[in-house]
Amino acid sequence: MPDKDKNDHALREHVLYLLGEGGAHLSFDDAIKGFPADKRGVTPEGLDHSVWDLVEHIRLAQWDILEFSRNRKHQSPKWPEGYWPAKQNPSAGEWNASVKKVRADVSKMQGLVKNPKTDLFAKIPWGDGQTILREALLVADHNAYHVAQIVDVRKLLGVWNK
Repeated sequence: MPDKDKNDHALREHVLYLLGEGGAHLSFDDAIKGFPADKRGVTPEGLDHSVWDLVEHIRLAQWDILEFSRNRKHQSPKWPEGYWPAKQNPSAGEWNASVKKVRADVSKMQGLVKNPKTDLFAKIPWGDGQTILREALLVADHNAYHVAQIVDVRKLLGVWNK
């Protein structure tokens, strides 16, 4: 395998690892594992968000980044209200649907990165300088930041068992 192909493969593997297992940060699944349903909409004193707020924000922002990356006609939601949930206490169905969508959209972003036909460095034609590599790293970085916030909320609520 030529060096260029090896480097391309190695870069894709590193980005996939960062999007999935997390590297130096906790995974999304580990952060929400076993989280009690009655605490999903509770915002601890001194913080701005509940775990529900953060899960939904991750979902909404990640979806926006993914759709921008692959759909020229995508229109981003209005900031900030389009990136945060309006409802504070989700039903079990809403919680499960949001978690499932976070997982599905990360998988779709990984699919873009995995696809050898995807030029990770090519500028997205409808953007203003973004590349698939930049957008994939943005998803990983954004998710890691908010996963850490989920852990902080859990600690303050007394429901962190790690």
